[in-house]
Amino acid sequence: MEPKFYESLTVRQGAIGTIINQDDLFSTVPENWEIVLTDIRSSSAAVAYGMHRTVNLIATGSIVCVLNIAHEHHIMIPFFFGGDGATFLIPGVLVEEVVETLLIYREQIENNFGLTLRVGHTSVAEVYAAGQKLKIAKYSNSPKFTIPVIIGNGLTYAEQQIKGTDTLPFIKNSGRFEVNLSGLQCRWDQISPPCDDNEVVTLLVSAVQMNDQGSAFSKVLTELDNIYGIPQKRQPISETKLRINSTISDVGQAMLVRVGTQKWYTVLKEWLSVVYGYVYFRTRSGKTYLTTLVEMSDTLVLDGRINTVITGNGKQRERLLAALADMENSGEILYGIHVSQASVMSCYVPDQKDGHIHFVDGSGGGYTQASRMLKEKVNH
Repeated sequence: MEPKFYESLTVRQGAIGTIINQDDLFSTVPENWEIVLTDIRSSSAAVAYGMHRTVNLIATGSIVCVLNIAHEHHIMIPFFFGGDGATFLIPGVLVEEVVETLLIYREQIENNFGLTLRVGHTSVAEVYAAGQKLKIAKYSNSPKFTIPVIIGNGLTYAEQQIKGTDTLPFIKNSGRFEVNLSGLQCRWDQISPPCDDNEVVTLLVSAVQMNDQGSAFSKVLTELDNIYGIPQKRQPISETKLRINSTISDVGQAMLVRVGTQKWYTVLKEWLSVVYGYVYFRTRSGKTYLTTLVEMSDTLVLDGRINTVITGNGKQRERLLAALADMENSGEILYGIHVSQASVMSCYVPDQKDGHIHFVDGSGGGYTQASRMLKEKVNH
């Protein structure tokens, strides 16, 4: 039963701002599960150097790597995209394979991009022994897409511990496992907001008092609804603004992440599949895929913090900032924010039907920049 823990959870529906403030709707994560984390060291410098799309793609690659392992074992796991990395909750039976495979992936990234992907893990039992809370629910506001929702500071505590001890050393490939990044895609150009006069806001919010976390997050999510409208209205991804990115350089970069090589024939094969997309997305099935893509875009991550990418106009942002400032001044929250003119998206597409997931970030390293602002407040 333990490996199927997450899969067996009841899907919660309704207003997320209401659900997140109801502790009884959440289940305690099993002690024998593990928290696994990836993140790119010095990601802010990489973003400043213009590598924000590479950073997103590498982070997405780490998710694809782990999800493909879980899929092979027929196990559903919760995961959380963070722009420059990801966090996973996995059952103990997957730990060895996941960690060793991620370390092989890390070496591949180091060799091809000169970036260091940190990889670490700790047990849920250790998080509980430190007095931290970690409860989870499965939430959906659409028929096809569910997300995990965390309450408690357990993942944040684990992140601090893992980063504090740096990372696991490079290991020699035992030959038992290999990196499987099938399904990783990065075919979309920067995506403008649905309305031409709108902007993209990347927002991170942390609760100051864990005892009041649900209440604080409920207030923030309700403010988002009041100011920007329901989630569908603040969705930064729209079918009309999707543009295929068919440049050879970007296709080659995606191949470096996915395959670890840029041999001309593999790049050409991938480029031809991208070009085929121009035709496919004009067919009935292609148009259906695009509609589902918007619905399955991962624009809200709740991992003990609020992480979201939304769109709206400048006046709405000013109202949001005023509300956040009031909550911050009253000692309820701390927040980080980044404003850009577009979104970027990387994708996991194991099939063209209902299995795909699309990871969204603000252009210019939205999550990385917002996280930097939040960390400065936390450390102040």
